[in-house]
Amino acid sequence: MKNKFLSAITFLFGLSFLCSFIGAKQENQQSWIRINLFGYPTQSIKVAVWASKLNDIPKQFEIVEKESNQVVFTSTNIKSFGSYGPFSQTARLNFSDFKSEGKFHIRANGIISPLLLINNNVYKGAPDFCLQYMRQQRSGFNPYLKDSCHTHDGFVLYGTKAGIKDSTHFDASGGWHDASDYLQYSTTSANATYHLLMAYRDFPQVFGDQRQANGLEGKNGRADVLDEAKWGLDWLLKMHPQKNIMFNQLADDRDHISMRIPKEDSQYGKGFERPLYFITGEPQQRGKFMNNTTGTSSTAAKFTSAFNLGSVLFKEAAPEYSKLLLKKAKTAYKFALQKPGVTQTASVKSPYIYAEDNWVDDMELAETSFNFGKEKVNQNKITQALQYAKQETITPWLQKDTAAHYQYYPFINLGHYEIAKQDPEDKTTVAYYKEGITQVWDRAKNNAFYRGIPFIWCSNNLTVAFAMQCNWYSKLSGDKTYADLEQANFDWLFGCNPWGTSMVYGLPHWGDTPTDPHSAFSHLKSYPINGGLVDGPVYTNIYKGLIGIKLNEADEYAGFQSDLAVYHDDYGDYSTNEPTMDGTASLIYLLAAKEAQAIPLPDHKTYSLGATIRGDSTQKKIYLVFTGDEFADGGEKISKILAQEKVRASFFLTGNFYRNPKFNSLIKTLKNDGHYLGPHSDRHLLYCDWAKRDSLLVTKTEFEKDLNDNYEAMAVFGIGKEKARYFLPPYEWYNENIANWTKAQGLHLVNFTPGTRSNADYTYPEIGKAYKSSEEIYQSITTFNETKPNGLNGFILLLHIGTDARRTDKFYTRLAELLSYLKKYDYKLARIDN
Repeated sequence: MKNKFLSAITFLFGLSFLCSFIGAKQENQQSWIRINLFGYPTQSIKVAVWASKLNDIPKQFEIVEKESNQVVFTSTNIKSFGSYGPFSQTARLNFSDFKSEGKFHIRANGIISPLLLINNNVYKGAPDFCLQYMRQQRSGFNPYLKDSCHTHDGFVLYGTKAGIKDSTHFDASGGWHDASDYLQYSTTSANATYHLLMAYRDFPQVFGDQRQANGLEGKNGRADVLDEAKWGLDWLLKMHPQKNIMFNQLADDRDHISMRIPKEDSQYGKGFERPLYFITGEPQQRGKFMNNTTGTSSTAAKFTSAFNLGSVLFKEAAPEYSKLLLKKAKTAYKFALQKPGVTQTASVKSPYIYAEDNWVDDMELAETSFNFGKEKVNQNKITQALQYAKQETITPWLQKDTAAHYQYYPFINLGHYEIAKQDPEDKTTVAYYKEGITQVWDRAKNNAFYRGIPFIWCSNNLTVAFAMQCNWYSKLSGDKTYADLEQANFDWLFGCNPWGTSMVYGLPHWGDTPTDPHSAFSHLKSYPINGGLVDGPVYTNIYKGLIGIKLNEADEYAGFQSDLAVYHDDYGDYSTNEPTMDGTASLIYLLAAKEAQAIPLPDHKTYSLGATIRGDSTQKKIYLVFTGDEFADGGEKISKILAQEKVRASFFLTGNFYRNPKFNSLIKTLKNDGHYLGPHSDRHLLYCDWAKRDSLLVTKTEFEKDLNDNYEAMAVFGIGKEKARYFLPPYEWYNENIANWTKAQGLHLVNFTPGTRSNADYTYPEIGKAYKSSEEIYQSITTFNETKPNGLNGFILLLHIGTDARRTDKFYTRLAELLSYLKKYDYKLARIDN
């Protein structure tokens, strides 16, 4: 039995409290409170699950502070769900309203939960912690062992299609061992590499630098997650050494002769070399088992995406390496097109393979990956990606109760996310995500754990993927409907499950986590495999039908096994307690997202009276905006210069402007060129008094009509609110009432950044001292940039698309000069909605 921290807690809480604390280990206990052992950020959804073998549901529950033993929160927010798995009664105990930081326990009907942590740093460092397992899985030089293994790989099989004689040697040393065995698969390695790269791209702030590139201690100026991703990329380059050569697999199940610490293996009949399986696009048989390969796309497309993303992220630090990755991305893409279809792994002695059965999702992501790092996306790539997306709108396992091993891989459609980001106006793939989530929700909503994930092999990997999909859907759509479902799946991984245990080795270190996984490292040498995500529970009928499983010790979770599913923390059960490299890589992304969300990035924007008046002052980005009402004499010239300079700007135009037939052609050109087109009021009304800004000159009803009329005029050009949620007020003059009314419409109020005289480009000599010449305006911009801290970072630089004829000194004639100047200082010019 794994009684943790026994002596530390006995004197604090007494024997009855101790029995509750180690709930899963006490034979006489009949009810338990399951929580996320890792903890909860203060503002997060927080739900524990009551699980009882009795007909027992509490009417209320309490939160007790650990140190003082005082009740600090009481609630009756309990929802009963009846039986589930081994339990006769279950219920959800919702304490989301409790937002205090500290260490606590939940108490209900005399039952006390494990230690409950609430603070905004609970997930801090978790992604880097899990990187320990990735480093431990390294083949070639292994930094954990400080030794090398599998350095002679490998010899080719099935290479005749590319004119390669079988047994020809290719250098394939490196990469990661797939799981507790030492096979290496291109498909899982490419997916793991992509997840690591994506984690850094999306959440760079959560990763540290404590390791060298080889994995040994010591900083090297690069985030450790990028070092690990590069280890994967380097191996993928070896697996795609030439444009017409790509390997799918290194070694096979002959690896399974014994559990051993990784070394040089000689069971393949060619010294210490291991076989390299060439991708032929056709079924392959070794021994008596034939796989169902139909093409080259699934693996090659994963290579493409990983190479393209790697090329972007290493562009500045390693430009030559970046160019190589881009070159390989293109050849991998062509390899994927050789024969559309799926590439499965090969097995010799056992029937267990990675039976991947879908490939259009991989091609969808590959298409979008060619837009990574591009200031202007290639719409043709998005169009092609959407064609693939329509062939598999929902990752099939989401609709099923069971599936073959790795039948639908990766377990989340990554391409849907990239399409939605690259083309925010197209909500097609966001809707696809929702369809898949609702399929799972229909199964999950009837049990207290909100469990709708099938208990197939590697169910934890599916759980991670599903939590990611829920997270992305919420972020892309703004719809929080499935927030509880997302949190429940995350909580499941860390103890809010029938067994009350975390599924990640050593995380959290104070909780119940795997101690006897199916791993040679831990079993033979008692080495910790920190951060490894184990496979997770499987259907009981699957478990009973598996070959060669025999538990090595008494089952400490025997009381929580059921006819539904089983989970064992036992070396003898490879089906539920074996850690996987690719599952851990996916978890690293999810943990990075959770850590970033718990501690939001500092807001370096500037606000005034409820409007955003400057973007992030730490980023060298400028938002060039033009306003227009009755004049557009500069429109054609401005449009041409922006096109020549490949700059996207934002145009805030009144209803008067949109309705003026003289401007129709210009508006269409601006829209087709990819500029943001937004509202600037309908009739160019003055909303509040010039002298007394707090005094409104319009009612709320008049404001709403004016704004809605502006949108009606925009609709003629196919521009609705969903595509134009940024509003710049007429005369750039507003107050807090206008800001609040704008927000109530679901819009964002923006205004120019003060400090330059760019907005005075409408003035003319006859108005007196307010007139500013183009030279004065230009100098005000350059002087601000060269003298102020952070220069023009985040600036919303406002100009006019046309001016009164009495102004002959048109500033837009100097636009090309201005853009050249800004680019010299490395500013990126972006649309206001970017």
